[in-house]
Amino acid sequence: MQAHPGPTADAKARLDLRTQFFTSRGFAVVDVNYAGSTGYGRGYRERLTGQWGVLDVADCLDAARSLVEAGEVDERRLVISGSSAGGFTTLCALASKELFAAGASWFGIADLETFRHQAPTFQAHELDRLVGPYPEAAATYRARSPLHAVDRIARPVLLVHGLEDSVVPPSQAQVMAEALERTGVRHVLLTFPGEGHGFRRPESIRRALEVELSFYVEALGLTGGKSDAPLATDDAIVASSPDQRQGR
Repeated sequence: MQAHPGPTADAKARLDLRTQFFTSRGFAVVDVNYAGSTGYGRGYRERLTGQWGVLDVADCLDAARSLVEAGEVDERRLVISGSSAGGFTTLCALASKELFAAGASWFGIADLETFRHQAPTFQAHELDRLVGPYPEAAATYRARSPLHAVDRIARPVLLVHGLEDSVVPPSQAQVMAEALERTGVRHVLLTFPGEGHGFRRPESIRRALEVELSFYVEALGLTGGKSDAPLATDDAIVASSPDQRQGR
């Protein structure tokens, strides 16, 4: 399952090479145009006002449940991913229910309050609409932040981030990795020097996708179609649970 960035953007019915990468390797992919997405009228877009981290997550969970009920997917092998705002939704979904077996956040937001201070002007003002005016709604910012709900995350997490990201600072991924380390949840932090908010270099994109595929294969206990890309490389900072580092 993929949660699009934005968050008031949309997933379009068009060729997507990331989707092709996974479907050509046996994965089914669903893009969720959750509450707040464009293309469905102002009312639908404004549903996310004050509800980011709530309605977007609920829609992703509902989409997953409906696919399970329809017999279209294996409920034991559901994964969720997203980039930027979609990465935030992914982390929130992992913290809200144990519905997904694993998740991948690409340059996603882990701590809304810190991000509110660090974000560019447009994103900072948009947070006032999507979450609440700051500092009046500081408690809501903390309550909606995956970082402060890390004790509810039990499934493996992949964090992918560019070290030159000027929109969502790489420290967002780092603090999330540190929190997951403390709780003992298996995780991988994969970072790329020279990449910003959205990767540009073909070698970075390929490397990240290969690691994501390997991460899912391992997390889901699959035996076929595994990428030959190891999880640890010289060009990436990798963090994992203590047990994984020791090969247990």
